[in-house]
Amino acid sequence: MKKLLVVAGVLFTTSAHAYRPFDGTDADVAENGHIELEIGPLGYLRAQHDSALVLGNGVFNFGFVPRWELVIAGKGVYGLDTPAPPRFQDGSVLLKHTLREGTLQGETGISLAVEFGVLFPTSDQPIDDAGLHIAFIASYAWRDLVLHVNTWIERGSDGQPDVFLGAILEGHQSARIRPVAELFVDRHGGDVQPSALIGTILTVNNHLSFDAATRLAYTSGAPVFEARAGLTWTIVAFERHPR
Repeated sequence: MKKLLVVAGVLFTTSAHAYRPFDGTDADVAENGHIELEIGPLGYLRAQHDSALVLGNGVFNFGFVPRWELVIAGKGVYGLDTPAPPRFQDGSVLLKHTLREGTLQGETGISLAVEFGVLFPTSDQPIDDAGLHIAFIASYAWRDLVLHVNTWIERGSDGQPDVFLGAILEGHQSARIRPVAELFVDRHGGDVQPSALIGTILTVNNHLSFDAATRLAYTSGAPVFEARAGLTWTIVAFERHPR
């Protein structure tokens, strides 16, 4: 169990507010009446000499009113070096709001969004432990390149403060296959984690896309390697028809 906690501990950067395959997100929300399911069935994580599987990494996004989105997320981590039940972590319930529609929504200028909510305790923490999260996101889309800048502050479910600053670069979202990358620095308590991710997103149609990426980081005096793969599936829950 101790090794599992060590490996899971390097994942202090919660990706609950992310869109696949990133840790950060964009200044946009699911369309009104649409549900976006972000699913990572299986991932791999290695830190120091310990390895773990990331199981059922899921995010539920629901555009319940225009420019507002409900986000529910969580995942399990299973240590490969020590037999123990999977450890639940990165659980959260968040609200995301588009403050300003810009180039990401087909308008002009910078797109801006805010995200806030509650972070759940991990499965080995007291049930009444909870954290708080607030983030600000800015996005801008050029002809062939899209940039998303994320910054957030948190009180983690372990009581530690967390500060995150990151940037996502990706090919234009109209491309069928586009390269993606993310750089961020996250400070959790007294531990600072720099990280770099590189990957690709394959868009099948307006409702389905697949992604794959690898992440290299350094935290707690040890290098970290992570492999991610998954999909994003959009479901139309209801259509809003003009009167």
